[in-house]
Amino acid sequence: MFDFDKLARLLSELGLDAWRDTLEDMVEDKLRESRHGNLKAWQSAVYALPRVSVVATALDAPVVSAELPADVDDVALSETLKELMPWRKGPFRIGPVQIDTEWRSDMKWTRLEPHIADLERRRVLDIGCGNGYYAYRMLGAGASSVIGLDPTLLYVAQFAALSRYLPSERVSVMPLRLEELPPGQRSFDTAFSMGVLYHQRSPIDHLRQVRTHVRPGGEVVLETLVLPGDEAYARTPPDRYARMRNVWLLPSIPELLTWMDRCGYRDVVVVDETVTTTEEQRPTDWMQFESLAQALDVSDPTLTVEGWPAPRRAILTATVP
Repeated sequence: MFDFDKLARLLSELGLDAWRDTLEDMVEDKLRESRHGNLKAWQSAVYALPRVSVVATALDAPVVSAELPADVDDVALSETLKELMPWRKGPFRIGPVQIDTEWRSDMKWTRLEPHIADLERRRVLDIGCGNGYYAYRMLGAGASSVIGLDPTLLYVAQFAALSRYLPSERVSVMPLRLEELPPGQRSFDTAFSMGVLYHQRSPIDHLRQVRTHVRPGGEVVLETLVLPGDEAYARTPPDRYARMRNVWLLPSIPELLTWMDRCGYRDVVVVDETVTTTEEQRPTDWMQFESLAQALDVSDPTLTVEGWPAPRRAILTATVP
């Protein structure tokens, strides 16, 4: 399910050959030692996908897609891909099969793309990459390579499934967290950390770690939940936030800017601040669990069910000195 040869080639291009054995051992350990009861079923689904020649692909469109031969068994393809549910990031179209994901991730990409550095020929680190939707969009924007990190094995399996039909020689997704990487050698031109910071017990450590992997003059793109207001403050939900257990610290934008400054970033710009809507995040046939609507107060959708301000997300760009 994991292409170690491709990872070795990408690491070599980054001048990170010294990482190869360490990362291969770590990935093998993650896959071998996982206690997730569904891992074998996910692996079986990936191996069961029809092997067909891809006619064409589109990585630079809102729906990342692959054109397949007209005689592909669309029922079998759809049923096999649905064995990898829930699909949260997308959307994708594989042949005739539309994967309508929980998140309209294309909406976030539309908000950030005009504000980031041109990705042409850039080497990208995508932290918390999920199933690789944004990684494919980065390739579509010209990135020379993308290495993605996400500890959720289901998302790694989804990426492996997508790789059957989408060109993937320039992208690899590892089931690892940022802090598990070897010490940074400042090899990447751009690093994305989207939807990750608020899951960190120490967001300051995360911001510092990201820096160590980006070359001087490179760019970091940060997207995270923020609290409203013009004052610098941060709050820790005592239990859940928007029904999520693993939200540790939510800053206001002025507080977040202070964190970025204290971590040594330069030219920090808030390029977008948007309240998440139920158009962007919602249940679908491919993600049938409760979603954003169920996390909001039915009598006042500006609040979560716990009484916190409804989710709003900020996108920041910054230069690494």
